[in-house]
Amino acid sequence: MTATIRFEQGVRSHVGRVRTANEDAHVARPRDGVWAVADGMGGHLRGEWASACVARALRSAVLPDGFDAAVERLAGAVHAANSEIVAAAAGAGGAIGSTVAALLIRDGRCAVLWAGDSRVYRHRDGTVTLLTTDHSQVEQLVAAGLLDREQAQDHPLAHVLSRAVGVRAELALDRVDGEAIAGDVFLLCSDGLSRLVEQTELQHVLVDGAPAVVADALIELALDRGAPDNVTVAVVGCDATTLIHIGV
Repeated sequence: MTATIRFEQGVRSHVGRVRTANEDAHVARPRDGVWAVADGMGGHLRGEWASACVARALRSAVLPDGFDAAVERLAGAVHAANSEIVAAAAGAGGAIGSTVAALLIRDGRCAVLWAGDSRVYRHRDGTVTLLTTDHSQVEQLVAAGLLDREQAQDHPLAHVLSRAVGVRAELALDRVDGEAIAGDVFLLCSDGLSRLVEQTELQHVLVDGAPAVVADALIELALDRGAPDNVTVAVVGCDATTLIHIGV
């Protein structure tokens, strides 16, 4: 990726067909190369507030010019949100938390920060790669060789997270770095999508039109499959010549 790369985006969120409130939140800062998805937990009002707290922190973070410094500033924003949520949970006497998956693209590089089971995928040259690893009890069982992927699909612990923002005073954020080049398409999503749509399906959908069209198609696909949870997607296309801001 060169300095001439611009971003085309499609960002959508839907309450789904079962829930009455949307506990997901998202961030889209295309001029800064920042996107994020957060999925709240702890009941409707608490979950909605927790994800909004994470999103607010990421939206307001003032980013320095250097890539690594910018990543650290984003991580600091998430840690600040973690402290705020932990304090609120202590006062409320109950668990409050949120997942987060954040993407920074700048100067031919990309970094992903995450906690929980919101995901980031990258489509490049016909192949979709999952850049994150779910922080869930089921994923730990898979990693330990105690479950295979098919068994994990409908496991009763599938929704139990092993890490999230606001659950503990000390938050461990995972980070992966890579390159970003013209033609790449990134997808950030809450588990309301990833639990319904297989990675192999994304391989075809992510290149089936402009990011706004793809985002709409992903939401519709989740709704067609019952959408028992909130569904949020951010589709980011790396383009060498155009700058298009799609309305959120």
